[in-house]
Amino acid sequence: MKTIAFIPVRGGSKSIPLKNIKPFCGKPLVCWNIEALEDCNLIDEIIVATDSDKIEETVLTQSYKKTKIYRRSAENACDTASTESVMLEYINNTHLTQETIFMLVQATSPLTETQHFTEALEIYKKGLYDSMLTCVRNYRFFWNEDGTSKNYDYMNRPRRQNFKGELMENGAFYINTVSNILKSGNRLSGKIGIYEMPEYTATEIDEPDDWIILENLMRKHVLSKRLPQPKIKLFLSDVDGTLTDGGMYYSENGDELKKFNTRDGMGFQLLREAGIKTGIITSENTQIVVNRAQKLKIDFLIQGKRNGGKLAAAQAICDQIGITLDEVAYIGDDINCQALLEAVGLSACPADACKIIKNIPSIKIMEHKGGEGCVREFIETITLRVYNHEKNQ
Repeated sequence: MKTIAFIPVRGGSKSIPLKNIKPFCGKPLVCWNIEALEDCNLIDEIIVATDSDKIEETVLTQSYKKTKIYRRSAENACDTASTESVMLEYINNTHLTQETIFMLVQATSPLTETQHFTEALEIYKKGLYDSMLTCVRNYRFFWNEDGTSKNYDYMNRPRRQNFKGELMENGAFYINTVSNILKSGNRLSGKIGIYEMPEYTATEIDEPDDWIILENLMRKHVLSKRLPQPKIKLFLSDVDGTLTDGGMYYSENGDELKKFNTRDGMGFQLLREAGIKTGIITSENTQIVVNRAQKLKIDFLIQGKRNGGKLAAAQAICDQIGITLDEVAYIGDDINCQALLEAVGLSACPADACKIIKNIPSIKIMEHKGGEGCVREFIETITLRVYNHEKNQ
């Protein structure tokens, strides 16, 4: 039984011009789904249905093995045309058998991975459903316009861990057969099954803000698994906004105070036990940081370095111990950390880091904020990798 993946992409997007081929995490948006489908052994053919010369050129220059272009009609590429209309146009103009499995894939959901396509198709091929769609589990509480709660009892508000939530269509892909689509004129029909996807795949790209959100999610949940992970020999951290919450505290005598997190401190002990050198590079110059570094038994403390000065300081440490920047992990939160974050082998930032730092390619964005355990969180990802590497030797 043949399986077709069908990706409709037109060139007339109003909110984001030529959205489907705009670089998303360094690659044309439509290419993320194409490549995930190319790697899916259950897909026989991938059809990109477009009205745009630029989109066609972009796809064809990639030299994909299973991907072909279908030039959709102008009528079915206008603002008012439905996705079903172009699906039916393609089906009626080709010689697909009634039994052909037809999977509609949306390029606006680039976080869909090969395993998602594979798992859903494996379920569908068991014959339990006539068609399938993808959903994510939503844990929000909803209300009706008349002031009544829709999906929970507000008098007995459940905790998240005790709340099943609701399934929300995320628009990633739909599976049906050619026969069913022709009969119903719809992507879904008959007995409908649901393939539940991870919560981070909930957003589709419709507006510019969606683009920013999804690029960060792509780096965190997809790209971080693909990038080669260097062996870390030196761990460096910023101070204000990273080891601390960035607040400025003063005593009655005018003495400056900083609030550190004890869990971060334990993290540095874990690094020592893993044989990884540690260091602090900060733009400030205070005795408080000296005292904290001594208590944590930090190997290298460099203060008073800003912007490119941090990178130069890190390079000097590397030269001293005979390693490269690729073997360094660094966590920082603001623009004076940017040069160093872009140069090291493994970079991270707190959840409340500034926007320009969060947009650094391949950076790991922690779930914790500065001073609230983000350094410990980053350290645990490193020490866990060291443990797994040694375990597998």
